[in-house]
Amino acid sequence: MEKAQSQDVAMASSDALTLSESWGRIRDRLKGEVGDVEYRMWIQQIVLGPLDEDEIILYLPERFLRDWVRAQYGERLQSLWQQESSLVHRVELQVRKTSPAESSSNTNTHAETSAAQSGIAAIAREDAAALDQQATGGAPSGEVRNDLAVPLDKRFTFDSFVVGKPNEFAYACARRVAERPASPGFNPLFLYGGVGLGKTHLMHAIGSELITRGNVSVAYMSAEKFMYRFIASMQAKSQMEFKEQLRSVDVLMIDDLQFLIGKNSTQEEFFHTFNALVDAGRQIIVSADKSPSDLSGLEDRLRTRLGCGMVADIHATTFELRISILEAKARASGTPVPAKVLEYLAHKITTNVRELEGALNRLIAHADLVGRPVTLESTQDVLKDMLKAHERRVTIDEIQRKVAEHWNIRLTDMSSARRARAVARPRQVAMYLAKHLTSRSLPEIGRKFGNRDHTTVMHAVTRVTELMEQDPSFAESVELLKRMLES
Repeated sequence: MEKAQSQDVAMASSDALTLSESWGRIRDRLKGEVGDVEYRMWIQQIVLGPLDEDEIILYLPERFLRDWVRAQYGERLQSLWQQESSLVHRVELQVRKTSPAESSSNTNTHAETSAAQSGIAAIAREDAAALDQQATGGAPSGEVRNDLAVPLDKRFTFDSFVVGKPNEFAYACARRVAERPASPGFNPLFLYGGVGLGKTHLMHAIGSELITRGNVSVAYMSAEKFMYRFIASMQAKSQMEFKEQLRSVDVLMIDDLQFLIGKNSTQEEFFHTFNALVDAGRQIIVSADKSPSDLSGLEDRLRTRLGCGMVADIHATTFELRISILEAKARASGTPVPAKVLEYLAHKITTNVRELEGALNRLIAHADLVGRPVTLESTQDVLKDMLKAHERRVTIDEIQRKVAEHWNIRLTDMSSARRARAVARPRQVAMYLAKHLTSRSLPEIGRKFGNRDHTTVMHAVTRVTELMEQDPSFAESVELLKRMLES
């Protein structure tokens, strides 16, 4: 009897050692995939728990962290565990306060453990300095609140914004808010449109105009920065100070709101901040890549509030607007650029204004450095890599539509949180095609699929590749979709 018990103990100890080794390898792989900063913020805080039948338990110290890790890394964690151990079929993330001994044993050194929250701690220190400044007088009126947010870019003014048919309504709305903030019908102001079409430019222009007029405090930040500030306040137990800081400004501008999709705790904090400012007669300005009604993943109450003010979209640029933008930039540079070169660029680069301006800047820099004028021939040579990329006109939106039609699912399922195989498999195929048919980076692709992490995209590409090798019928469907999109 005692011998059997000792054998059981030995086997349990051996299994625990095997799981611990597997977890070490998984953490090393994730560290290589997500980078040091993200690893220290999120992965390093996970503590290995027991194996319950075929389910491995992983612990995190707070509910918010558990929800974040589950949303961003849940699928990848499950995939890696299944690769590492035949004993593990599922991964369960739970909340449990961990002791210092557990946290220490979960990392290689004490120094590494203390650095686990260095990214958040740095932000917390910034917040503490901001609070000290606020206590001694705060930010002066008529200035951007750099203690809360990021400085405004002085290049982005109303004068430097080129107006055309696709953006004239958004421009007019921005002007109105800059002249009369918090006026009825314009609070909040919600700007939406594709990447590089001028949303951020207009937000900076509003902020700069308001500051020039004086007696207005302005805070501009991305939704990502808002989230990290919120996390830092939780870690530093200074949530009330965080709330008071944000709610003390006259104008709050949040860029790229779609980043908050799937981040429920941060959404809730933004919702309460939003209500407090609007109720106090302060101006809210928000930008996103889609209209409020199309931002699936945002809470209904937040979507409704965002849509109750002025919603203005910025359409894709026309040929005429692209020409106007290029002419304005060329004049400002002082370098002569022939009209035929500007027309060539306007025809070739149609996706967004940033790439258009980037192409022109490269041409001007090349001309200055080599001491030769800009010509059509030099343009084709200097920009051959960029022009080649634009020969592939397939977009992620087109891929999503075509894949959704092929598998008869809703287009919104591409960015939804649903994990049923009938939805998840087509979504993975769409990610696979986006990786192979567009020049978008993995994080950019992830954002187009409900703000998923780049590791989820990597997993999708790997999984579809494996399935194509195993199932000729599936491979034929994917290849057919690929040919249809390329034709």
